Amino acid sequence: MRAIIEQLTQAFGPSGYETEVTALIREMIKDQADEIRTDVLGNLIAVKNGSPDGKKIMFAAHTDEIGIVITYIDDKGFLRFSNVGGVGIATLVGSRVRFANGTIGVIYQEGKTQWKELTLDKLYIDIGATSREEALQKVRVGEFGIFHRDFADLGGRLVSKAMDDRIGCAVLVEALKRISNPKNTLYFVFTTQEEVGLRGARTAAFGIEPDLGVALDVTLTGDTPEAFPMAVELGKGAAIKVKDSSLIAHPRVKDLMVELCETKGIPYQMEVLARGGTDAGAIHVSKEGVPSGTISIPSRYVHSPSEMVDLGDVQACVDLVLAIAQADLEGVI
Repeated sequence: MRAIIEQLTQAFGPSGYETEVTALIREMIKDQADEIRTDVLGNLIAVKNGSPDGKKIMFAAHTDEIGIVITYIDDKGFLRFSNVGGVGIATLVGSRVRFANGTIGVIYQEGKTQWKELTLDKLYIDIGATSREEALQKVRVGEFGIFHRDFADLGGRLVSKAMDDRIGCAVLVEALKRISNPKNTLYFVFTTQEEVGLRGARTAAFGIEPDLGVALDVTLTGDTPEAFPMAVELGKGAAIKVKDSSLIAHPRVKDLMVELCETKGIPYQMEVLARGGTDAGAIHVSKEGVPSGTISIPSRYVHSPSEMVDLGDVQACVDLVLAIAQADLEGVI
């Protein structure tokens, strides 16, 4: 599974430009799904047919990553930019960015700027150009970039940019490979534009009309020095969401996940996220409403170029997806 995670996290896929990622996933799952299609917003939808008396379950993991977009190029070839998604200012100075054509740039601050005064308009990108004309041969206004950072295998833990949410995509790819003859009809949706407003999940859920919605996404942890208090730790298993800013998990869906974990011996922990949301926030209000929940993968340093996950937690999330896929949902939804 490490190879899948590395391949997915290193791909280029800022919000709205996820085609490199979805092409990789399509190739990975082409022999496992009964149907694969792409919708208008670019969501990749893989269907695994179940029994006639089963339910429709929509699993969603987003393919996009946070990034930047070029807004201006000055006479000396320096680039100004805006954020695409929730970019943390503290992680930017000295970071590198990569554009779709492979051009690399370094983010740095204006000379007289103090750290406490850092804002996006005080930062620029240096791509090694000596003039505006030279810069325009490499990038143009309106081009999107991603943060450039190598994948690192630390043994039981992995570090990379874009774990949010390529790790959720990897969980679904792995689960799909291991499912045969599911009780329920399964829709594995690799969504677009989550980081800018849960957009792909909203349209996908409208079209699928699922009986149950389950998002796969990262969540924060409270296990680093002087971290914000939070009852989620790396290495303690899948995190079952109770609430975030976009969703109060349906009680029966939350209870089902807990019951499956306890019955099947899957390590789990409960998650209450003070800020942020997932695709489930869009799925659960689609049409007349969809009972929904979220399986969260604990991750340190979210929305930085070096997000960290634990392979044991990742495996627990795969096991929980498999358990839900085969669950008897009568009385639950």
